[in-house]
Amino acid sequence: MSLLIGEIVRLAARMTPTALAGTLCGRRITFGELDRQANRTANALAGLGVRPGDRVAWSAAPTLRTLDGFVACARLGAVFVPLNPGLSPVETEAVLDYLEPRLLVSDRPDAPAGTPLAGLGGAPGPGADLDALTARAAATAPAGADRLADTDPHIIYLTSGSTGQPKGALVSHRASWLRAAPGGGTFTAAIRGPGGVLCSFPLYHYGGWHYVLEAWQNRTAVHLVPRADAARLIDVVRTERPAALYCIPAVWERLLDSEHRRADLSSLRHADTGTSALPADLVARIKDRLPGTTTTVLYGSTEAGRMSALPDTDLARKAGSVGRPAFPGALWVAAEGVGQVGEVLVTGPALMSGYHRLPAETAAALPDGVYRSGDLGRLDEEGYLHLTGRVREVIRTGGESVSPVEVEAALRGLAGVVDVAVVGLPDDRWGEVVCAVLVLAPGATPPDVGTVRGHVAGRLAGFKQPRRVVVLPAIPRTPATGQVQRSRIRESLRSAS
Repeated sequence: MSLLIGEIVRLAARMTPTALAGTLCGRRITFGELDRQANRTANALAGLGVRPGDRVAWSAAPTLRTLDGFVACARLGAVFVPLNPGLSPVETEAVLDYLEPRLLVSDRPDAPAGTPLAGLGGAPGPGADLDALTARAAATAPAGADRLADTDPHIIYLTSGSTGQPKGALVSHRASWLRAAPGGGTFTAAIRGPGGVLCSFPLYHYGGWHYVLEAWQNRTAVHLVPRADAARLIDVVRTERPAALYCIPAVWERLLDSEHRRADLSSLRHADTGTSALPADLVARIKDRLPGTTTTVLYGSTEAGRMSALPDTDLARKAGSVGRPAFPGALWVAAEGVGQVGEVLVTGPALMSGYHRLPAETAAALPDGVYRSGDLGRLDEEGYLHLTGRVREVIRTGGESVSPVEVEAALRGLAGVVDVAVVGLPDDRWGEVVCAVLVLAPGATPPDVGTVRGHVAGRLAGFKQPRRVVVLPAIPRTPATGQVQRSRIRESLRSAS
């Protein structure tokens, strides 16, 4: 069986042509309409010189056109590269220099020169009008679609992790298909039928396309939002009545805010979370707000897809865990003995093919086909994974190792503090010292080191307790997943000192 992304929509259009495939801000498209529009877009792109293996960069505000552009590239055999439309022109130009795409599709009037351009939505500037070309193109399948293999490259996700340096994770058709397949996805086949999936991720992020593909593989709709703010998410739940929603912890915090306690979220049957470290009481608060829903805690990455999951039935018994491997035998920890901490390693058919044109980085991340996640964790006696930190984020102080995640968890609840991050700073005496970086509520008094150490004294050994405290207006985080960008914090603190 050939697992081609373009075939997912073709099959859905054949079986349920009038079923809803996607919505965004009141606009709607069925599987039959999406199938025809994707063919037209594919033929328009082919007319602009796009061939199998070429990269098509897509930088535009959220629109349903992104869905047919995604499918069109898959049917052509071109590699779809979604870009964050919020990047500055300088940042976009640097990304394009790295990617060297055949074509940039954009609605931005400030799109960088130097790459062939196709405009959307009547965007000004030089280049072809992709909307007009698509309207005139044939709705038949593009030539050569029958020669594609599911091992061919399908999409490049730009990822920075905590380093800030973009790397293009190249994922094949087969890997994308398997990541979101019924039984291999996150919501399982229970989402089939009316309702669909509300996607809180932007479509320049792996998480966004995962939920698009998972909805389509289950022949149900994906409901998109231009931004994951609480008001917009609540409005989509009210109007579209989705069955499933996954949010990173920061987005759940917005939805659980007291201001929105009376919003009708009763259509939701699945309320999942994960990706970044969870506040200890978050799952309980989701359950309190959405009684009757199931909640799964998920752990994954752009490079490997879903890596493990903690199902609803294990939430209380295995609190703090991210569950068992998504596929038996596909995840383990590089450490000897149960309960020992080591780097989380992953294998299997859903891994990325590598980083685009970065052989050294690919070799480091995928030695012998095993993905080195960069996360530290331990497996308990039942094979459940507990994350403890990041390999590059471990603080070495006085000969001891300290996990920033552990210290951050202990700092939560400190009076007047609304956000926290922990980093290691160079120190002549200790090598590194633990530094607590705090964001304060309006009017709150900054705590001193003694207050901070007193707050964690009963939970952390002395060497783990912060020796420095810094107050910042905000913690820099990755935009889609909310992960702390520790390298940015360290660099800003060093520059300030």
